[in-house]
Amino acid sequence: MLEVLELLEKDSRITVSEIAVRLGKQENEIKDIIKKYEENGVIVAYSTMINWEKTQKEVVTALIEVKITPQRLEGFDRAAERIYKFPEVSSCYLMSGGFDLTVIIEGKTLKEVAMFVSEKLAPLESVLSTSTHFVLKKYKDKGQMFNSNEVDGREAIFL
Repeated sequence: MLEVLELLEKDSRITVSEIAVRLGKQENEIKDIIKKYEENGVIVAYSTMINWEKTQKEVVTALIEVKITPQRLEGFDRAAERIYKFPEVSSCYLMSGGFDLTVIIEGKTLKEVAMFVSEKLAPLESVLSTSTHFVLKKYKDKGQMFNSNEVDGREAIFL
């Protein structure tokens, strides 16, 4: 039931009873659906999105375009695995187009990000080149708007 996944993706704090009400189902049915998704690896984790700009924590996010040499019989998977296992890497995607992987990392400073690229990423045997882009400001991430002054015009309904 994809609707359950969509609701959880938008708000991981939504309760089973809220999902049941919205979808017109029984709570036990929703619990069973969620449990199966967790067991099958469809639901991988539950997370909270933080707007770090509103805190004291300094975070530098970089998007790195990486060109790699695919490995015989393993394609891009082996090189991607070596890269995504670094703790600095928050996301890693195989891409179409002018480069092979998009790697997203977070660090405390620009220097820390630069050191990761120069000392850990670029020296990997399969890495041909990198191009690093720093995130200057987040406007929207995973469907959520940051720093929006928009007022939600929807009317709250209580049951």
